[in-house]
Amino acid sequence: MKKLLILIPLLVLLASCFKSRRSDAVGEKMQDFIIDISEYARSVDPDFIVIPQNGSELAFNYLCQEDGLKPELMGAIDGFGIEELFYDNVYQMDEERLGFLREIVTQKSVMVSEFVGSESNVPDAWAKNAAEGFLCFPRSPNNYDYMYIPDTVYYENANDITKLSEAQNYLYLISTDNYSTKQAFIDAIAATNFDVVLIDLFFVDTPFTLAEINSLKTKANGGQRLVISYISIGSAENYRYYWQEDWKLHNPNWLKKEYDGYEDEIWVKFWKQEWKDIIYGNDNSYMKKILDAGFDGAYLDNVEAYYFLYFD
Repeated sequence: MKKLLILIPLLVLLASCFKSRRSDAVGEKMQDFIIDISEYARSVDPDFIVIPQNGSELAFNYLCQEDGLKPELMGAIDGFGIEELFYDNVYQMDEERLGFLREIVTQKSVMVSEFVGSESNVPDAWAKNAAEGFLCFPRSPNNYDYMYIPDTVYYENANDITKLSEAQNYLYLISTDNYSTKQAFIDAIAATNFDVVLIDLFFVDTPFTLAEINSLKTKANGGQRLVISYISIGSAENYRYYWQEDWKLHNPNWLKKEYDGYEDEIWVKFWKQEWKDIIYGNDNSYMKKILDAGFDGAYLDNVEAYYFLYFD
């Protein structure tokens, strides 16, 4: 019995270590995936901007801050997007991610989307992020799903923004539900002075055209700005053009795991070739459609898929 009592904790520890090593290995596959997407996009447009969202540990060798920033990954991206750093409906402090981001921002832009809970917290969210050198997009409860354009543009300017590092603010507007037509959506954005506009490739099921995206690249005050397309690379969305009628969880087998809170999405085994072919590398790929539409870059969501595939 004594030997068994000793063995049980050892087995638990070994299982934990194995799971951690496996997660890290899959995390490194995500690093490779981001790098490959960037290389493909920049083979078409050398100035193409790449911004992963969340998973800031991916910026580091072996996903560990102590091992330093990963040069190959940092060379493939222009910034990191993060949700809920200082605010998650109420004020809170994510010390671990803040540590990651303080190192990342020495080389790349950091874009933080804060869920402030109340409009009264917006100035504080801006101040906290500005103190760290981060761009901030604060959203209140009615804008949790990125549906509305804020009335105030912080650090509004008429500068020409040709690189992400020049931006002083950004608009995150990936839902079109508040607009009855594509033109109404375009007109609403065109009337603003945000330095960076982050939108979806599609209005409902219709992709934006090259002419439409080009029309958004000028701020209302005449300055040039960047227009970036959202794309989920870690989850499959059942309302996208690539989705097939007979697909469901585990069919195909790379549709790996339910995405809690998002019934229209499934976490994917992103390293599988079939998923890679959907995302980049051919004329029908998602990234090629983004490039053809004239976007300045792509915002890669759900890069933390590697973690959720192995940790409940």
